[in-house]
Amino acid sequence: MHNQINIEEAALIRFDSSAEDAAWVGEYLACGGLGSSSSTVCYFEIQPGKRLGWHHNTAEEIQFYVDGSGELELDTGSRPVKKGDVVVLPEGAAHDVRNTGDVNLRAIGFFARPEVRHVWSDVSYHGETVTGSPNP
Repeated sequence: MHNQINIEEAALIRFDSSAEDAAWVGEYLACGGLGSSSSTVCYFEIQPGKRLGWHHNTAEEIQFYVDGSGELELDTGSRPVKKGDVVVLPEGAAHDVRNTGDVNLRAIGFFARPEVRHVWSDVSYHGETVTGSPNP
């Protein structure tokens, strides 16, 4: 099956967390059973001054930054990210992303599995400490 989705037309879901400074909007564009058989794609946006929350993923993630600027925080320190950057995060690598700019930080996460779980260590989303792709 051929699946084509434009990120400008994505029906974004708001994720508010238990921490005041952690919130984002996003949508899974493809995952196992929903347009893909061997990978997952998630588009997300973080408003200025907000962050995702510390977490690790159950699959390798490649992040592509579409717009904005921020800080990718890792156990080994932080590094700036901006429009056009590509970052590879190994499976299980703890990380957070903070928007330090004036516009929404927009990114696409490409995961190396058809199902992925995000295990949150300092926040919960909708009361859950594990979230993930909506595989049927």
